[in-house]
Amino acid sequence: MVDTDSSDADDEDASVQDDANSRQLVSGWQGRYYEDFDVGDIYKHPYGRTVTETDNVWFTNVSMNLNPMHFNEAYAAETEFGERLVDGTYVIALAVGMSVIDVSQNATANLGYDDIRHHAPVFHGDTIFAESEVVDKRESESRDHVGIVTTELRAYNQHDELVLSLERTPMVLKREHAQPSAATPPGWIEGVGTQPEDLD
Repeated sequence: MVDTDSSDADDEDASVQDDANSRQLVSGWQGRYYEDFDVGDIYKHPYGRTVTETDNVWFTNVSMNLNPMHFNEAYAAETEFGERLVDGTYVIALAVGMSVIDVSQNATANLGYDDIRHHAPVFHGDTIFAESEVVDKRESESRDHVGIVTTELRAYNQHDELVLSLERTPMVLKREHAQPSAATPPGWIEGVGTQPEDLD
């Protein structure tokens, strides 16, 4: 049996230990830029969201929606649905919000919401899931730093029933103009929090 020199192994272990103790800024998810979109891509947005009675009542009050279907249980009980419905504009806001992480985290503006359809009612306790399909993209004719992306947003309940669909069209930053970094990710201003020089 041949003895091996353990010094090389010790040096390797020390190197691993040094790496394990080093601190560095690491980039997280920075959202998609215009170049990242391809027509036909479908993004299933992370997390489902269960709609509560509080969501519905608060949103109905804040938006001054006076239809009793949303806040009058006795009235709603006598309708074909037998209970209150979740405000449809809340369902739109929820689905759009769920899509931001994949579609418009780096948008400079939303140009439009089109062809909005409520396919099925949403009730308290339903869990909503959303996905977006890229249906079109083009360069902006008036702004060099953005492109225009159109997606079809679809929302489903826990029974896989389509409850909402719509098209949304944001202007999305091009990567070269955003210059994302681990030190200044989307939504942060320069100089806040841990900086590279803090790690020296």
